[in-house]
Amino acid sequence: MTQDSELDALVRQRIRGLRVARGWSLDDLAARCFLSPSTLSRIETGHRRIALDQLTPIARALGTTLDQLVESGADDDVVIRPHRDEAGGVTTWLLSREGAPHGVTVAKMRITRAVPDEGRVHPGRDWFTVLSGTVVLRLGERTILVEAGQAAEFSTMVPHAFGAHGGAAEILCILDHDGERTHLAPARP
Repeated sequence: MTQDSELDALVRQRIRGLRVARGWSLDDLAARCFLSPSTLSRIETGHRRIALDQLTPIARALGTTLDQLVESGADDDVVIRPHRDEAGGVTTWLLSREGAPHGVTVAKMRITRAVPDEGRVHPGRDWFTVLSGTVVLRLGERTILVEAGQAAEFSTMVPHAFGAHGGAAEILCILDHDGERTHLAPARP
């Protein structure tokens, strides 16, 4: 099987899989993408060549993008081997790739510093869960202890800072673009 035919088969599987996952019949998808049910059936079964002008409305109807529909199925991008970055009492391992879906960054952090005196503010929301240890979260005038197994989510328009309490702590965090820029930027001199 050639690489083109493998990708073609993968695209067909994705179309059918997304349609079935939504509980749609061929008629349901056909009504949403303005193609006939027989055309869709032949596309899914490989009895009709897939044309670009058909893929775009199919992708749109299925709530995905053309890029996601035709991306390679190669496994070489499955495993992420994060690099360690140490700065100012925080060691960070990025666990998502640049350009991750929905513009979020996932990172694991090992925190050894105390909570900084000054909080930062940026648009968006931050979320983290404590894997081990205890984290001190300073949120505005509040000081909150977040222990292993607990999570915190908060508006980042409130001045916020976090640090370790009683020894090192490890967290898994999900940050939007602004949170990534604020919390994962290289340490300032």
